[in-house]
Amino acid sequence: MTLSCGGLTLEVLTVGASVRRLVVDDGDGPLDVVLGYADLALYGADEGYLGATVGRFTNRLDRGRCPLDGVTYTVPANDGQNALHGGPDGWHARPWEVLEEGPDRVVLGLTSPDGDQGLPGEVTARVAYELSPAGVAISHTARTTRPTVLGMTNHAYVDLDGEGSGGVLDHTLEVRAGAYTPVRPDLVPTGEVVPVAGTPFDLRTPRRVGDVLAEDDEQLARAGGLDHNLVLDGAGMRTVARVVGASGRWLEVATDRPGLQVYSGAHFDGGVTGLGGTAYAAHAGLALETQGFPDAPNHPGFPSAVVRPGEQFSAHTTWRLGRR
Repeated sequence: MTLSCGGLTLEVLTVGASVRRLVVDDGDGPLDVVLGYADLALYGADEGYLGATVGRFTNRLDRGRCPLDGVTYTVPANDGQNALHGGPDGWHARPWEVLEEGPDRVVLGLTSPDGDQGLPGEVTARVAYELSPAGVAISHTARTTRPTVLGMTNHAYVDLDGEGSGGVLDHTLEVRAGAYTPVRPDLVPTGEVVPVAGTPFDLRTPRRVGDVLAEDDEQLARAGGLDHNLVLDGAGMRTVARVVGASGRWLEVATDRPGLQVYSGAHFDGGVTGLGGTAYAAHAGLALETQGFPDAPNHPGFPSAVVRPGEQFSAHTTWRLGRR
């Protein structure tokens, strides 16, 4: 499906309700600013999750464990001993149904049966993408028949100088977050919430991504760069991050979620070819995943991910694009 509005074009796939292209035409001709697989068969199969909707539970679960109401459920492991983005058969790998389609809006749906990924409750999930002249609005909603845990996000990687242009080391990044959640060597949160002051995660003023990654820091070394949850300032729908490419093209992210996973794409190793024919090397793109906190079911001090019958999981994110 292809949506268009003003100078923006968005291509969405039913596999994983994935964003394959986001093309910006701001006067210099059309430019795709998100990473996408040249091989369609990799959608739902590759562990890079390019552009995918991930769930039921976004990010990592320690050994796949999910304690809920006195019972511990287990999501199958797919990241060492841990579960990542719903495990090996997460929502990124499922065919989604097109429920609504128009020139600038599409809604996709998925029914996840009771026991899916080891978690309780039949879940009815929806993803809506809507274009405006300013950018893209993404809405994730879900309901359940039994108490369960839910966390959905989009896993797009951006390169504002153009997909395959050489990576994001010369991008600048600003995130309105006064704290972050440190990780163990296996990248599962320790349970701490630590101020960013004096750490590489202090992005409250814009910093060049390459300079951040060059810092001598144990947390960065564990992840091969940035792969951490930042604790966002404020609440409700607000602007939380701004990325600017070397070209001056910028992206602002707004969300109503409490966390933002900033991932600098360390896993890219030249083994995946993008739509423009370039093999993606390390840091080929930057993922800004709006989310609840990773491993939240195992940390009572983190924002709860529990959703019960009669409640609705709801998450909203916007990408606003422009050029200096």
